[in-house]
Amino acid sequence: MSRSKLLLILLGASLLAGCAADYLHNYDTMTLASGDSQKTNQLLQTVDPYNPASNNTKIEGDGARSVGVVQKYKLPPSSGSAAPATNMAVNVGSSSATSGAN
Repeated sequence: MSRSKLLLILLGASLLAGCAADYLHNYDTMTLASGDSQKTNQLLQTVDPYNPASNNTKIEGDGARSVGVVQKYKLPPSSGSAAPATNMAVNVGSSSATSGAN
């Protein structure tokens, strides 16, 4: 059997096997939401389930503070350098760990 025929057979088998994956999601067990039909029916019969305060569209806020925050993110800092320089050395690994592995 040639290599191309073998690859074609494997491709066809993998495509057919992919169809069986959806069948595995069907269970014969109860879900976590089973038994909640009374609560669901009560919520469907509720006249106004929302909080009365949700109708308030006048949200208090400080406009000057909001403008300052937006400008802080849009404009770079005016202190001169973009990032402070640090004197930090990072050592990766240690000499004792490498010598103990031998």
